[in-house]
Amino acid sequence: MDQLRYPIGLFQHEAIITNELLDDWIFQIEETPSMLMDAVKDLDDEQLNTAYRPEGWTVRQVIHHLADSHMNAYIRLKLALTEDSPTIKPYEEDQWAKLPDSLLPIHVSLNLLEALHCRWVVLLKTLMDEDLEKVFIHPELGKMQVKRYIGLYAWHGKHHIAHITSLRKRLNWD
Repeated sequence: MDQLRYPIGLFQHEAIITNELLDDWIFQIEETPSMLMDAVKDLDDEQLNTAYRPEGWTVRQVIHHLADSHMNAYIRLKLALTEDSPTIKPYEEDQWAKLPDSLLPIHVSLNLLEALHCRWVVLLKTLMDEDLEKVFIHPELGKMQVKRYIGLYAWHGKHHIAHITSLRKRLNWD
């Protein structure tokens, strides 16, 4: 079950975060919308409404979750950049995935992600060393440093795209 839940493993990075690594993570964030579009290409409604694992979200919910999560991540970054160690508000992602907007056609969130990532990447590419050291406080996870948070969201996009691509492979949808 862990392989279905975490097909690329958990996010782990304890080593020094170099500029080259940051550039790679930012590139991954930049590529997330197009990688997601490729992952869901030609899926029909039945496939979009299929859970990627038992008791997991449907492909459609995963797509809408990415939009929800990445909007929150973008706002948290802006808060960290403009306030002194702000405490952010977490959200109940499982409850958000059950709201009526999670039933919308996927192009709504795909388009949102494309525009959001464009803005996000422009901001990320302009961060100075002192910006990368800034933090915000997550009430459940503690202190989150901007530079590590970039890595977490590079992983997050790949993590959910792998849910979709591994489901496609398991069910021979390619």
